[in-house]
Amino acid sequence: MKDSKNPILIVIAFFSIYVIWGSTYLLNKIAVTELPPFMLAAIRFLIAGVLIIIIAKIIGIKLGVTRIQLVNTAITGFLFLTFGNGVVVWALKYVDSSFAALQVSAQPLIVLLMMRFLEGKKILPMSIVGVILGIVGIFLLVNQNGLIAKEGMTLGMIMIFVCMLSWGYGSLFVTKADLPSNFFVNTGYQMLTGGSMLLIASLAFGESWSNPINWSTHVQLSMVGLIIFGSIIAFTSFNYLLKSVSPEKVATSTYVNPIIAMLLGWYFLNEEITPQSIIAAVILLSGVYFINTKKKMVMFARFKKQKTT
Repeated sequence: MKDSKNPILIVIAFFSIYVIWGSTYLLNKIAVTELPPFMLAAIRFLIAGVLIIIIAKIIGIKLGVTRIQLVNTAITGFLFLTFGNGVVVWALKYVDSSFAALQVSAQPLIVLLMMRFLEGKKILPMSIVGVILGIVGIFLLVNQNGLIAKEGMTLGMIMIFVCMLSWGYGSLFVTKADLPSNFFVNTGYQMLTGGSMLLIASLAFGESWSNPINWSTHVQLSMVGLIIFGSIIAFTSFNYLLKSVSPEKVATSTYVNPIIAMLLGWYFLNEEITPQSIIAAVILLSGVYFINTKKKMVMFARFKKQKTT
């Protein structure tokens, strides 16, 4: 991973955050039915962090970091993992995995607006169309009386939205922060710091810890999948891409994540996929496309040409 512009690595990394992360909604939903959310997330990231550091040591990667790099990895660990992921896992106690994935699919909209208001970057005409479609899609998604009536659903949706703000700001932060140059080491320290803060949160909220031997087979397998694939492979790929391509391109994982999550949630958990949710998904993903496309709208280009002649 020394070559941050290696096209093969970029393709593999995108596949990881597209497909593997789409399946983590199902895995978290299965695990959180038996385990306390912060305990679940803490175990996942602490074990993954330790494994990453061990692997890095074995293959000869230097683990030394500066004080500011350690601080920055702790900040990103909090934004992405402690709050950004831990609270989403908590929300999955009340929200279907497919619904949560659809809501998170609006992440590029959050990143775009943050880039506009926090960094002053101009929103292109195509992106404006994407913002409008995104808002319409979100409205259709959450405006379903049958879903809103479920206990804890509204609170779960609100907390997922706050998590999206945390992920959005984290995506912008890492593009400028002084972080360990090796993406594997960077991920390892983020896992360790983020997992440690999740452990503190779990103890602070008085969660009851249990022996993994006593977990059901489904939960044990889900945890293994979350640690190896969802944490070590996918999150390392995520950090790699954030340093290799623009944040809004990384956010395009939301094209595929909700589709994978919806299909898996429907097939394995019998989660309901309403016609309105499907329409909302189409509109949301169309908005994501417009936000991330580099092409300019012909109608705006023609208007500008006529105005200058």
